[in-house]
Amino acid sequence: MKKEMKILLWVLPTCLLCVAAFFLLHKITGANDKTKDHVNVGLILEGDESTPYSNNFIRATDELKLQFGDSISIFPMYNVALEDTIDAINKLCSQGCDIIFLNSVEYGEPAKFAAALHPNVQFCQTACSNANEDPFRSNYHTFMGRICEGRYVAGRVAGLKLTELINEGVITPDEALIGYVGAFPFDEVISGYTAFFLGAREECPSATMRVKYANTWTSYMLEKTLAKELIDEGCIVISQHSDTIGPAVMCETASTTHPVFHVGYNQDMIDVAPRTSLIGTRINWSVYVTAAVQAVFENRDIEDSVTARVYGNDSCAGFEENWVEMLDINHAVAPAGSEELIAETIEQIKDGTLHIFKGDYLGVDPEEPTDTWDLNNEYLENKTSSAPTFHYVLKDVITIEEPRG
Repeated sequence: MKKEMKILLWVLPTCLLCVAAFFLLHKITGANDKTKDHVNVGLILEGDESTPYSNNFIRATDELKLQFGDSISIFPMYNVALEDTIDAINKLCSQGCDIIFLNSVEYGEPAKFAAALHPNVQFCQTACSNANEDPFRSNYHTFMGRICEGRYVAGRVAGLKLTELINEGVITPDEALIGYVGAFPFDEVISGYTAFFLGAREECPSATMRVKYANTWTSYMLEKTLAKELIDEGCIVISQHSDTIGPAVMCETASTTHPVFHVGYNQDMIDVAPRTSLIGTRINWSVYVTAAVQAVFENRDIEDSVTARVYGNDSCAGFEENWVEMLDINHAVAPAGSEELIAETIEQIKDGTLHIFKGDYLGVDPEEPTDTWDLNNEYLENKTSSAPTFHYVLKDVITIEEPRG
């Protein structure tokens, strides 16, 4: 009996300790179990449905609705000026937003500042390079698709068209001139038109390029004007890194003695320019946006949830993860062999056998002429960040006009 009592006296405290440990563990894990039944998504856009860039981003939120249904609410804010960014963020936070996406590089600094004021809200900023800079904010993230891949593929189609026109005797090799309407002389724009040009040169070695900057993202009339100037200067193909359909409309309505074609960005321009639109490319923002919202639902780190190259709080991917897409080919005017060329080029990019920023060219920094890059030594774009960093203008083959404004 005494022996049984001793065993009982030993077992009882042990059982009590086990029960206490169970409840303590349940309490701890319960405190960390913050999965959500509903997520409020904020959206701050520099434009609206009428501007291709912002409309392309709106498409990502349409995908969210299909994916999550009534489990999410979306609070969009359109045409937000830089000086109104903080007010827009505060409004969305007051509406209970759990995550906010911002689509202009200019929002980067105010968004990161606001992240410190709203530590329970996730901020996801496109096309910016400040996520890993001091001061680091764990709830501030940057992301962007490797759009140089799509630009390069679109450039090859443009170059194939130029070669087709040369072979048909419509233009001479010296007339294979490309015009490009850019927004600002930022790395992102320079990287984009360089990738486009290098793609075109692969198919048409005599091609040269002229670039005109609007010094704004969303001026329909100015973009049209710049496109017209380029066409009047003899450009056969016009492309753009600006946010309206102005250049496409200008190509479609231009009265010239030489042919004109357009290569678009962000949205299919065939409806806008059925006789002149060749093809376009876009970043598929929905891949990242959906993964980020899913991470908020599950209380997981966003960077652990995306399939991409991850640099700290910065994420990037291209064709291999469907972050970049080619838009429809306009078979009415696209050169023969376009589909096969596109498929082949994308596969070469995916398997790493194609190197975009490589060739017998010398790049010169327009702000610092002593800073040069010989492209015989490949430049690895997006090596350390999602935001493009190539900032060199190719000497002798690309001509830049001073920015407007």
